[in-house]
Amino acid sequence: MSLCKNISRMPRAYDRELGAETRAAVPGATGDLASLIEGAAGSSPYLRALIESEAEWLLEAADDPDAAIASCISDLAALPPDQLKTGLRQAKRRVALMTALADLAGVWPLERVTGILTDLGGQVCDVAIKSEIANLIRRKKLPGLTEDDVATAGGLFVLAMGKMGAHELNYSSDIDLICLFDETRFDPDDFYEARQGMVRATRNMCTLLSERTADGYVFRTDLRLRPDPAVTPVCMAAEAAERYYESLGRTWERAAYIKARPAAGDIAAGEQFLTALTPFVWRRHLDFAAIQDAHDMRLRIRETKGTGGAVSVPGHDMKLGRGGIREIEFFTQTRQLIAGGRDVGLRQRETVAGLVALAEKEWIPPEVAAQLSDHYRAHREVEHRIQMVNDAQTHKVPQSEEGIARIACLMDMNPADLLENIGERLDEVHALTEDFFAPDHATPPSEEPVNFDDSILARWPTYPALRSQRAQQIFDRLKPELLARLGRTSKPEEALIALDGFLSGLPAGVQLFSLFEANTQLIDLLVDIVGTSPALAGHLSRNAGVFDAVIGGDFFSDWPGIDALEAELTRLLGDEPDYETQLDTARRWNKEWHFRIGVHHLRGLIDATAAGLQYADLAGAVIAALCPLVVRQFSEKHGPPPGRGAAVLGMGSLGAGRLNAMSDLDLIVIYDPQDADASEGPRPLATRTYYARMTQALITALTAQMSQGRLYEVDMRLRPSGNQGPVATSWSSFQNYQKDEAWVWEHLALTRARVIAGVQELSDDIEAFREDVLSSPRDRAQVLSEVAEMREKIAGAKSPDGVWDAKIGAGRMQDIELVAQAGALLSGSGARDVPSGLQGGVTCGWISEENATQLNQCYDLYWSVQAAARLLSGQTLQLKDLGEGGAAFLCRSTGYDTLDALSTALETAYAAATTVIGSLLASGKEP
Repeated sequence: MSLCKNISRMPRAYDRELGAETRAAVPGATGDLASLIEGAAGSSPYLRALIESEAEWLLEAADDPDAAIASCISDLAALPPDQLKTGLRQAKRRVALMTALADLAGVWPLERVTGILTDLGGQVCDVAIKSEIANLIRRKKLPGLTEDDVATAGGLFVLAMGKMGAHELNYSSDIDLICLFDETRFDPDDFYEARQGMVRATRNMCTLLSERTADGYVFRTDLRLRPDPAVTPVCMAAEAAERYYESLGRTWERAAYIKARPAAGDIAAGEQFLTALTPFVWRRHLDFAAIQDAHDMRLRIRETKGTGGAVSVPGHDMKLGRGGIREIEFFTQTRQLIAGGRDVGLRQRETVAGLVALAEKEWIPPEVAAQLSDHYRAHREVEHRIQMVNDAQTHKVPQSEEGIARIACLMDMNPADLLENIGERLDEVHALTEDFFAPDHATPPSEEPVNFDDSILARWPTYPALRSQRAQQIFDRLKPELLARLGRTSKPEEALIALDGFLSGLPAGVQLFSLFEANTQLIDLLVDIVGTSPALAGHLSRNAGVFDAVIGGDFFSDWPGIDALEAELTRLLGDEPDYETQLDTARRWNKEWHFRIGVHHLRGLIDATAAGLQYADLAGAVIAALCPLVVRQFSEKHGPPPGRGAAVLGMGSLGAGRLNAMSDLDLIVIYDPQDADASEGPRPLATRTYYARMTQALITALTAQMSQGRLYEVDMRLRPSGNQGPVATSWSSFQNYQKDEAWVWEHLALTRARVIAGVQELSDDIEAFREDVLSSPRDRAQVLSEVAEMREKIAGAKSPDGVWDAKIGAGRMQDIELVAQAGALLSGSGARDVPSGLQGGVTCGWISEENATQLNQCYDLYWSVQAAARLLSGQTLQLKDLGEGGAAFLCRSTGYDTLDALSTALETAYAAATTVIGSLLASGKEP
């Protein structure tokens, strides 16, 4: 692609005489190329010197600048050691010259320009460091290494930081580097000698690149971004650097690593290091505290550099000044730090790419991303023109008329128009970014403030979440808004007490308070939760990170369904490096979705029935996603599952597809060893032992208390022979037991069984067998007699805990569920849920349509009370503990105006259902 055929703009010569002289020095240049040379050389002494030095090369390179640049960069790897210093400088001159001309002529966009300069930076670092390592290996200064290790620089890797890491180098950039080495390549006894050699290689590389000779210099290098540069060597062991970041790393270092990229040396080791550093850079929870850190950094830079004043374009710092490049970068990087731990799509090194990703993920408005991207490119072009004039490491607009005129000529603009355009852009960038870092806080409401109990407010600073100075500062800014919103609740003092309980249980506050400060709409949600559901508030105080999900973009979207949930969790688990982290990831993910269901229910977005289905979907997705992980982990020690493998059968409420906020899980594990006697692996086990231990591993995966809590309580008592039998049941034993030994109550339980996870072929066989067993003819009198006997045993074992206990007792939930299971068994339908089971009773002529409708209505009322009770308190309701918000939610959830009306309705329903059920069971007795 010829340079001249793609020119879209042309610089003007500030000094026409010098421009003409340079044009004459390249006699072969004609037409647009000659004009381009004249304009560039007449305004930039630096470019004029480059053109005159590389005139012959320039003419040939202009015919195909892309190929010429590629050759310049790739040929560096073949330079002999004695020509390295000269060859690197020649390549820098040529790449800088061609890039500048293509830039000025509008042939290459900004990203191409900065990308080429960055590619050159990476290549010269790679060539230089490998040359130094090769020299040390020849001199036996790196113990244990041979010439074969030169290709990977003996384990030394160079991390490109800042603009070089992001492929955004400008014409006169320093290159910010961090040099580390893989200490595992050396024997521990040789470590100090090896480190000494790596330090020497790094210093020599920097000297080779930055030293000025008669041929110029390559790049100035800056190694000060390494950990604690005042006391650490210029090249550190990777493990020491990792320890530093884990224990002492600061927010600015996290922000710096957004752009970090292995650029030279042992690239694979560099990638491995960055992967290990991921938890440091990308926090798992939304990190709004990073906003304050970034704002403090901005203020320190302004104070140190004196760049914080009002915009006056002449002399303004385009990088660090108000409305400059750094403000756009901080805006982008801070948003990335906030959310990049949860969304890998936001982990973009390039500034514009980061803005685009933030807009796509709805973290910033698309128009803001477009405006800032446009201003960023314009600012960088101005910066480049400033540096082109004299190859000076400056970002400041010239103050002299001549200096401004030269920049204007390089941009083919009128000086006055240039200054006006720059000024408008600086002001707009500042306006777009400043409110993000230092938003104006809302003024207190005009109504009279509530006089809250001072004794409660006085103890807040003693709570763990408010003991740090930083947490206290953020909370103090938040407190007026928080109290104002508490004051607008129906019972402010009650809400205050609930909030006090939440704050007292909060282990840390900086992140959560920063989250509220940046998203004040969350305060309403917090007040609603703490004023309504003490159980949910207690959960929040221990797991405040679940608030992240509320502003994650789709918190209030429609329910995705079990398949989508399983796919999402499976993908997340696949991204984690080890088993323990996977289990914690599953817990964190489960909490967020569990919280979402509770909030939707609490706010009336879904009813109790929908909540029950969603809780069951969530549990099913967790089991289905975790099972393969458990099997894989167990198989590493004991070999793959012998035979056909195993399946997990959900029983009870899980099988019926209706859980509440506090439900445990009833499970049975069924395995089919076929003819296998034992597993085949490093530590083989007999099949029965294998599946028993693997089942225990699954139970542990679900129930173990980890850093993110536990997933569920698990009950295995519904398996054949109950607690006396093996924890996992073989397929043949399960079939024989159900056919020959199972009691009627066990077949009743089977009506609600559903395969949740496992090998598909075995799962299909289990379901077919279930349907076969349940479709067998039944003696109605015998079934109803045993159901009545079971009902009496249940009643004798536990009495209802008052009118608000909708589950246990005559005519209540468990009673109706028993009737529904009997209806399913008598009809042979295999129906799992209560409405279908009652309809089965209608089909076989045992239950009338009227009675089925009545029992369904009673059950729906009970479920609404039960689901609300578990969400509000985690147990049976106690009116004395039910606040105003909880009472309102309970009434709203059940459709009654008052608690008295609801209580009366429950007592009426209990009596009516008891009568119906008694009549139905009596119909099976002998006359």
